[in-house]
Amino acid sequence: MTSKKVRRRPKKQNQQNLTLNAAIGIVGVLLLGFIYSFSQNTSHRGVPIEVNFPESSEPRKLAADVHALNPIQNIKVEILNGCGIKGIASKTAEFLLLEHQVDVVRADNADNHNYPNTLIILRNERLEAIELLRKSFGVSKSDKTVIQTEPDESLGVDVTIIIGKDIDSYSNIFDFMTSIN
Repeated sequence: MTSKKVRRRPKKQNQQNLTLNAAIGIVGVLLLGFIYSFSQNTSHRGVPIEVNFPESSEPRKLAADVHALNPIQNIKVEILNGCGIKGIASKTAEFLLLEHQVDVVRADNADNHNYPNTLIILRNERLEAIELLRKSFGVSKSDKTVIQTEPDESLGVDVTIIIGKDIDSYSNIFDFMTSIN
C-alpha cells in the first residue's frame, strides 16, 4: 500500500476563499435583481399621453422677425425696492420688459425700505431712457419729485428706479402687478 499524502490548504486560505465566494454570490444576486428591475421598467406601458399641436395657418416667426417687430430697448435699468413689498422690484422689471421692452439688468433691495416716493434717477446723458421710463410710469416731465438726475457712471446703468411706498398711485404698474398674482 502506498500512502499518498493529502495536502490540506491552510485554514486562512479557506476563509479567504469562502469570503470571496460569498462576495461574488452577493454581487451576482444584486446583478440579477438589477436586470430583473430593468426588464420590468422597460416593459411598462404607462399612461399614454396625446399631444395635439394647434393648427396654424400663419408661418412660424423667427426670433429676428419678432425682435424687428418689437425690439428690446437698449437701455440699462436697475430697479431697487424702497418700499418693502416683497418681490416688487422683480414684478416691476417684468412689467417694463413685457409692456415696454426694457430689459432690467438688476432688481434688488434699496439701502432701506422707507422711500415715501418712487424715484426715477438718470445716471448719464441718455435722455431717451428717462423719457421712455417716464412714459411707462405715467409721470409728467415737470415732476421733479420723481424724475431726478444724479450722474454716476460707475453703476453701469442708464437709469435707477427706486420703488417707493406710493407705488399704488402708478396705475399702469399697479394694475399689471395685481393682474399677474
